[in-house]
Amino acid sequence: MSPFSKEELLPKPEMLEIGNKKGELFIGLPKETHYEEKRICLTPNAVAALTTNGHRIVVESGAGEGTNYTDKQYSEAGAKISYNPDDVFACKIILKIEPPSLKEIKMINPQSILFSAMQIKTQTKEYFEALAKKRITAIAFDYIQDTHGIYPIVKSLSEIAGIASILIASELMNKTSRGNGLLLGNISGVPPSKVVIIGAGTVGEFAARSAMGLGTSIEIFDNSLTKLRYLQHKLGYPIATSTIQPQTLLKSLSTCDVAIGAMRGETRTPVVVTDDMVKSMKEGAVIVDVSIDNGGCFETSEVTSHSDPTFIKHGVIHYCVPNIPSRYSRTASVSISNIFTPYLLNFGEKGGLENAARYDKSLQKGMYFYHGVLTNKTISDWFYLPYTDINLLIL
Repeated sequence: MSPFSKEELLPKPEMLEIGNKKGELFIGLPKETHYEEKRICLTPNAVAALTTNGHRIVVESGAGEGTNYTDKQYSEAGAKISYNPDDVFACKIILKIEPPSLKEIKMINPQSILFSAMQIKTQTKEYFEALAKKRITAIAFDYIQDTHGIYPIVKSLSEIAGIASILIASELMNKTSRGNGLLLGNISGVPPSKVVIIGAGTVGEFAARSAMGLGTSIEIFDNSLTKLRYLQHKLGYPIATSTIQPQTLLKSLSTCDVAIGAMRGETRTPVVVTDDMVKSMKEGAVIVDVSIDNGGCFETSEVTSHSDPTFIKHGVIHYCVPNIPSRYSRTASVSISNIFTPYLLNFGEKGGLENAARYDKSLQKGMYFYHGVLTNKTISDWFYLPYTDINLLIL
């Protein structure tokens, strides 16, 4: 006798997944409190796009001051302006440039969603434990990686830093900035200024593009021949390139007017320019160490600030300010906002972050906490915290 009834043996209709209903997002934009941080995650135009789609946004008063956006502009875009940071941190989704402080984490409601940079090298174990205690879902925008293997926000900010390094060097070369009085460019009858760029990544590429536009003589150093070959192809310009060999680098530095540090490392940036190499440089030459965010690639580099950006050592002007994009806060904010806005609109269309993250691998790569559960192996290894693979949590 069959263990199944006649009805159970009959074919059943297939049950299809019901599409997610659109959801309303409740987004908070707090004012940045980190030293000399002036950027903001969303511009008024981005806020208008989100509020038009039915989402609510609370902006802390003065949050846009560093980028010359007023409370009135955000209010006219549909945001609510709050003078109390508690109101902003009470929102379901918090958007910040810098990671929140421990004091700010206390203001965040449990089960909230945090978008910010992570900056693992400056964090403590207590920071991650505080996020876990609040069962927060946290996404590091500097870890978001698209389907082409590109980190969109990191790349965008690196482009800004590359262009800015040449502009900054140009300012520092003039005589009023204690430079050698040379113009960074190519004038008829005058030998062109020489720029040495150490690192053939995104920062190096955009520094080279800017230097090319001014007509300077350029030399690029990197230990990857593949990167050097790729960069020459992209620039379409016969620039001099070399692997990093001490004698070759020393010779180039001794004759250059500007040296740009654009190296990256797995942990700390490798120091490839020694103290003796800097001593060999011309009086009044300029060093812009963009790599200072990860320790710097010049042995003589010391961290400076936007308010006091330079010092002179061995007669060479050093500019070693971390977070160069914050100097051009409005451009950086527009760039970040352009990347954030489609993600947020997609959250609304999918009915929330969790539904969107099920299909969006870039979000999964950026996510380092899921409802208070650590999902990033690097953080786990660094701070000896328990770790769970994101694929076991998001089904």
